[in-house]
Amino acid sequence: MICEQYPELDALLCSMPGAQRDFKVEWAWDRYLVGGKMFAAMMAPGDKYDKAYANHPLLNLKVDPEEGAVCRAQYPDILPGFYADKRCWISIRLDGSVPPERIAGLCRRSYDLVFAKLTKAARAGILAGQNPADPT
Repeated sequence: MICEQYPELDALLCSMPGAQRDFKVEWAWDRYLVGGKMFAAMMAPGDKYDKAYANHPLLNLKVDPEEGAVCRAQYPDILPGFYADKRCWISIRLDGSVPPERIAGLCRRSYDLVFAKLTKAARAGILAGQNPADPT
């Protein structure tokens, strides 16, 4: 699991209200979800993928399309989302030069974008400390 190589980033993503981490075996992705919806993922694509992504640890985040375009123009290590809708997702090469504080801000915005799309009841439950993915 790639999240073990980035404990501070993992801790940040897991600290968001209602956030849960799982491991998607088929993709070898560490996924971060809120209300059952993914807001972040860490992965390490192998040689068979585009060289921009291959052999780099990546963090996929949801973004507003305009912000994604600005980020990609500002940092060469921010790419269109790997194996995701390239308009609404970005991939950050974690072995690149994007400052940690910039990554942290993008993580928070990704979470906020996904959280805002949850139902009112799901958002209220999460803020009240309930886990909507847990039926108990």
